[in-house]
Parts: sequence; C-alpha cells; structure tokens
Amino acid sequence: MIFSDPTTTDAWAALTRHRVGMASINLRSLFEQDPGRFDRLSWSVAGLTVDLSKQRLSDETLPLLLDLAKAMDVEGHRAALFAGENVNVTEDRAALHVALRDPTDRAYLVDGDDVSVQIKYARGRMLGFAEQVISGQRSGHTGRRFDQVINIGIGGSDLGPRSAVTALADHLVPDLTVSFVATVDNVALQDALADANAERTLFVVSSKSFTTRETMTNAGHAKQWLVDALGEAAVADHFVAVTAASDAAEAFGVSADAIFPLWDWVGGRYSVCSAIGLSVALACGPTVFERILAGAHAMDQHFETAPLDQNLPVLMGLLSVWNQDFWRTTALAVLPYDHRLRLLPAHFQQLMMESNGKGVRADGEDVSFRTAPIVFGGSGAESQHSFMQQIHQSPMVVPVEFVVALDGQGEDDRDILVANAFAQSEALMRGLSAEEISQNSAKNLIAHKACPGNRQSTTILLESLTPETFGALIALYEHRTFVEGTLWGLNSFDQWGVEFGKALASSLLTDLAAGHADAGRDSSTVGLLNAYLATRSKSPL
Repeated sequence: MIFSDPTTTDAWAALTRHRVGMASINLRSLFEQDPGRFDRLSWSVAGLTVDLSKQRLSDETLPLLLDLAKAMDVEGHRAALFAGENVNVTEDRAALHVALRDPTDRAYLVDGDDVSVQIKYARGRMLGFAEQVISGQRSGHTGRRFDQVINIGIGGSDLGPRSAVTALADHLVPDLTVSFVATVDNVALQDALADANAERTLFVVSSKSFTTRETMTNAGHAKQWLVDALGEAAVADHFVAVTAASDAAEAFGVSADAIFPLWDWVGGRYSVCSAIGLSVALACGPTVFERILAGAHAMDQHFETAPLDQNLPVLMGLLSVWNQDFWRTTALAVLPYDHRLRLLPAHFQQLMMESNGKGVRADGEDVSFRTAPIVFGGSGAESQHSFMQQIHQSPMVVPVEFVVALDGQGEDDRDILVANAFAQSEALMRGLSAEEISQNSAKNLIAHKACPGNRQSTTILLESLTPETFGALIALYEHRTFVEGTLWGLNSFDQWGVEFGKALASSLLTDLAAGHADAGRDSSTVGLLNAYLATRSKSPL
C-alpha cells in the first residue's frame, strides 16, 4: 500500500478550484432548481437510508470527490483491508474486523494463516457460554443462578458493547441485568455493586493485554469484594476474561473454559463483534448477537463490492474530507433521535477521533491539512435545547448527522420526535431570512431571529431499530472512518497518543508511591502532585 499526501494530487487542486465556485451557491436554491435532489442523493442499504441531499454538493462535486478517491487508491486500500494485509503499518498488523462477522466459508488470511476457523470456534464457545448463563446451566459458586453481569473494560471494551446493549433494550433477556464499569473512579464500581448479590454476580473482564491499568484496578477491587463474601475458591466461578493474554487471566483466577480470545488484528474500537460482545450476548441472547453480526456483514459486503459512486461508506468518507478540508469545518455533531441510540455519539467519537485524530501520515510525514473532526453529540431532542443554538446561528459551521429510527413506542410521541428531527435538518438547510420573519416582530429583534441556513447535514434513517440495522450502522461508521483515513493518508488503526498518556501516568504513579514529584518534572505538574499529596495525607483512613 502507498500512503501519500492528498494535497499533491490533481484531484485536490480541482476540488480547491471547485470550492471557490461553490461559495456563492446556496443549498436552498439547489433544492428549488432540482425537485428530484433527494432521489438522486439518497441511498438505501441493509435497512438504512442515508440522505446526502442536504450536503453542499452540486452536479460537479461528487465526480471530483470520486477522482480524489481514485487518486488515493481507496479501492486498493479496501482490498488490502479485506485481504488481511497489514494495513496497520506502524504496528505491522492486519485490521480484519470484517472477518468477525462473516458467516460464510470465506478464508481470511493473516500472515498466511486462515483465521476463519479460529473465529468460528471462538464465537461458538462464547455464544454457548452466554446461553449456559442465561439458561442457568452455568451458575455461581453456591449453585445460584446469575442475575447480574458487570462488564469491566474501558475504551472499545466498554463503549461498543455498552452502546449495543442500550440500543437493543427491547431485546433484553429477562432476569439478568448487565451493567458496565469503565472509569477507575471507585464510585462507578461501588454503584454497580450496590444492589449486587455476590452469589449471583458474574464479572466480565475485557482487556486485550490483561494489564490495562483502569480495567485491572477495577477487576482487582471486584475480586476482593467477591472473595470477602464467598472466599478465594469462588473466583473461578464468577469471573470471565476476554483477552489475548490467557496466561495472565488464569493467574488472576479465571477458569480456562471462561477465557475467550482476542487477536492483535482486532483493534479495540472495532471489536464489538468479537468476544468483546460477550456482554451483549448475555444481555440480549446469542441469537440477537448473531443478528448484529448479520447486519454488520451486510454493510461489509456493500462496502467491498459496491461501485464507489454508490458506496455509502465511501461517499460519507469523501464528504467528511470535503467538509473538513475545503469548507474548513472543525467539528461534527451526531444526533440520534431515539433514546435507545443515545450512546452512539460517544461510541462514534472514540471510533473517529482515535482512528484519525493524527498529525502525521502513515508514511511518517506531517499532514498539511485537517484530519478527524471533533465529534460530539447527544440525544437529538435534548440537544435542540442546548448546543443546537450555536449550530443554527454561530459563525462556526458544524455539519450534523441525524440518526432517526422510524419505529418506536408511542405513535403520537414518535410523531413529535421525528418531526423535530426532520425540522432541524430543514432549518439548517433553509435558514430564515429577515424578509421571512413575521412582520409582527419588533424591528430590533429581526437580526436576532434570522438564521443563515445553508448548513450541511446528513440524515440516516433506520427502517426499524433491530439488531441487524444496529450492526449495519456500526459497520457503516467503521468503514467510513477507514475511508477518511485512506483519503488523508493516515493509519486509522494505531493510537500512539493514547499510549504516550499511559506511559506518563505510570511514571506519575511512581512519584505518588514515593510521596514526592520527580525532580525533572515541570513546575505545574509538581504543584498539582503536591496539592494532591497534601490532600491525600489529610484523608481519613
């Protein structure tokens, strides 16, 4: 694979010229001139309909963006991803998460070895374990059925399964509560344990290395809580591990038959379809988990085979670059108009910003352009009464991606929710001019009420929020993120900035253990450490 500077391509130069001409073209006028704009610029795949018609696109824009995709060899990089090549070049690894959800007999090669058999075997073990827990065949140390599962993990080992369990609340199995603990702040674990019965609680510890400090700290506290209640012998019956370090998990006390594998070619933020999804299978049942995989696989097939000009992940990735680098936007708001999808912004924030929040291309050269946007968001209905004010009227333009599930409980309430979602996207596109404001308004308020409009958005409709459409939605954003990285010449599968922060935290813990700051530290860090040490010394035992 070749990683290069996109700004040196003829396609980038052509887009730069095209952007100048687009400055005077208003989205409202594009709709007025073309009544069929929605039909031309929306696509339906795997239960999702994606409307790109409210993006700043003229008839010339998409062909020019597709020229950039060809110049940056999106098709070649896509083929390398599915072929198991080491697309994670800085860690010399594949990124083969698509293999995790392929139900066919297709071979997936990693360093010449077909891993598809390993995947199916591990999936079968994991889903069988979940079924045993749900049925009561597998019980706790004293023989009582589990009624509480606590997932201990952080990052992708938390956000992916947590968002899935929240989204699929309509599919939860009865009499088994699944909760999640990520932060090392002890309050979170204590909250999870507040109503837990040790005899009936199962812990799922998810850490590829089984050394992640936050995860293992919480796991250690959970283990001590269990031992205090039931004794050391109970650990093997109440702990499960999802890890690539089986020896470390066994040393912790996990039974060998309760350790499920992760492979180094599965990145954390792409891992929900692996054994990291065990908590999803426990919460919703093995069949629902397999339906998530089926939806993700449907989007994988679309991404791999659809022509670039009909390929949703490719088109959305191109639009990200178009907005970031040519319209100079800096942020992206993700607004789900469905309470069940309220954790999507956090999941997509990690996926997109950790993958492409880079200042160096994969070839080691500095970037000269903008990369990942600042991704934020929240439940759409609540967001209308907070940051949407800025998105409508601030000089800083923030593209929005509305995610709307067309089904839900309470028909009248659903009408209100959906109407608000569609109204927001229409308002961003249309705007409200001074001439359109009611003549009854006081003249001194007209300027305050006017909205500039001409602000781009995408709307993603889910025919129904099912395991399949949820899986397809997750896969859509995964592949879109990969396309963005390819267009920017980045490696979307490493996170060296995160690793640097971890290393510094380890050295600071050494200082805290010693009771003083290292002499080589800056005055701010020394002052902050001393403030904490002084407070810690006064804390009651």
